[in-house]
Amino acid sequence: MLNWVKSLNKTQKRWVMLGLDSALVPLSMLFAFAAIDLDGGIPGNLRSFMLLMPYMIMATIGIALWFGIADIQVSAYEAGSVGLTAVHAILLTIASITFSDIAVLNLPFGAHMVFGVVFFCLAVSSRAIMLQVVLTIYRSAPDRTRVLIYGAGTTGSQLVSALRGHQSIQAVAFVDDNKGLQGMRVQRLPIFPPLSIAEVVRDYKIDRVLLAVPSLSHPKQAQIARRLEKMGLEVQTLPSFSQLIGREALVNQLTPLSARSYLGRAEVSHPLGKAINCFKGKVILISGAGGSIGSELSRQILECKPSKIIMFELSELGLYNIDMELSSIIEQEGLDIELVPVLGSITDSRQVRKLLATHGVQVVLHAAAYKHVPLVEANPLTGLVNNVFGTQTLAEQSAKAGVERFMLISSDKAVRPTNVMGASKRLAELVIQDLAKRQQGEARTVFSMVRFGNVLGSSGSVVPLFQEQLSRGGPLTVTDKGVERYFMTVQEAVRLVLQACAISRGAEVFVLDMGLPVPILSLARQVIEGAGYQVRDEDNPDGDIEIQITGLRPGEKMSEELTLSGDLVGTTYPKIFMTHEEGLSQIEIAAALRKLREAFVASDEDMARDVVRQWVEGFKCDVEKADVS
Repeated sequence: MLNWVKSLNKTQKRWVMLGLDSALVPLSMLFAFAAIDLDGGIPGNLRSFMLLMPYMIMATIGIALWFGIADIQVSAYEAGSVGLTAVHAILLTIASITFSDIAVLNLPFGAHMVFGVVFFCLAVSSRAIMLQVVLTIYRSAPDRTRVLIYGAGTTGSQLVSALRGHQSIQAVAFVDDNKGLQGMRVQRLPIFPPLSIAEVVRDYKIDRVLLAVPSLSHPKQAQIARRLEKMGLEVQTLPSFSQLIGREALVNQLTPLSARSYLGRAEVSHPLGKAINCFKGKVILISGAGGSIGSELSRQILECKPSKIIMFELSELGLYNIDMELSSIIEQEGLDIELVPVLGSITDSRQVRKLLATHGVQVVLHAAAYKHVPLVEANPLTGLVNNVFGTQTLAEQSAKAGVERFMLISSDKAVRPTNVMGASKRLAELVIQDLAKRQQGEARTVFSMVRFGNVLGSSGSVVPLFQEQLSRGGPLTVTDKGVERYFMTVQEAVRLVLQACAISRGAEVFVLDMGLPVPILSLARQVIEGAGYQVRDEDNPDGDIEIQITGLRPGEKMSEELTLSGDLVGTTYPKIFMTHEEGLSQIEIAAALRKLREAFVASDEDMARDVVRQWVEGFKCDVEKADVS
């Protein structure tokens, strides 16, 4: 029976309803004749009226189609639909009077009135009965979803009303924290305390829990949801009805603030100015173009109107995303810029050499690197090969190909590093410094590097992590109360790269004035309060989100530095400074790289750490094997 009901299409359902209303016409007239004392008796008058029955049925069908009554679902049959049925009955009464007068049946006026009232009552009651029959058929289905509603307030009560006529969902009980409601019934459904959820789920065979407590803060809803999900239940959250109709902001607190809101200083927004000329009409290669920095580099380089942008990326998804984004911009704005997406690795010297020669690359912006401290700490050989040998390969091939400018994007973690990632970036800087010193003649490649702090909003950075933890109801995790970091926006970082590249003369380290370092604990509080919540701690035990101190991770420093010497020299850009730092000699660099390559060939992590410890100034990492669990 259920399969037959489900198989009915809209047209078939319409004809079922029209057939029902048509059948009610003779039945209603029979009631009318039985209720009124007529001359000639019921059989005689009924036989006379049967001559008009085809016209009455056509009128019934025509009126029902005109008002769309036959298209109203029985589950949606409410006050407005009842009103239309009343109009239908009135018009049928008028039709009955008119047809009877034309046929000279001399039926009393009361018979027509009783016919109209009876038709109205039968039409309404038949739909109510049909709804119950359909619901009974659906409720007998084995795949019907039985739901428990968490929250017996206004939203929960309205939800039950909305689900009454649902074909595949049945509300069976409430759960509520309010002790005054526990043990009572709302909408004929029992209300249980939260402690009884396990028993309710077992006894009522619950499939899903609907959270109907929009007045609770989102973190508290998330905490409830996680507790229920651990019981193997599917959990869904419902906004309030006033939110749905626009009277209140819909999930207003879930809208994350922009990462730049946590900068703690005015954002550096100097225009590129003359720096644009360094890239205009030229062939630019961006390594790591699919990453946070690389993709923003691609966007800002596009504004400089180069002749060609080569996007070199190891991640297929990252390359696809930035290629689609920039292609769309070029098409919309009608720009004459060629985009070349290249999938590959900077450690592949043959691919790099061919790429530089084929496209005649003039400027290289090297952003490709493994940058996540715990992951590189746990995979030191992979991190060192990519960050050090990848930089060496790309830089040496760039020099051989006659590239005009090469800019390495480094990190403040390269200064006296305590982790392998920072050490790998420092070794990459030493490679670039060595190549810069060896460049001679007018055709030399200008090698330089830019060093900056944490980029707000980049993949794996702390603000997106905090926001993701916040969306799950917390807690926010901070490694140590005293940890502090320099921060900048991705737009600032990229603008620094482009401006520094334009003014570079060779071997400089450029840094941005990023103001004072920001305590991470303070940043966590900002994220919580910026989302409209309260921090839960000893002073405020009823707050929404807790901050947990987890302990420093392997290789993590309490604070970062920007230079080895501390000496900074101003540039033509007010917030950009540069410094010249002593590097290693050509012989020392060759020895370091040779030993590092031997460690990689031998797959010896301890040997690799010893090489780093020997040649990287200030490297203090004594961790032999990181644990990122």
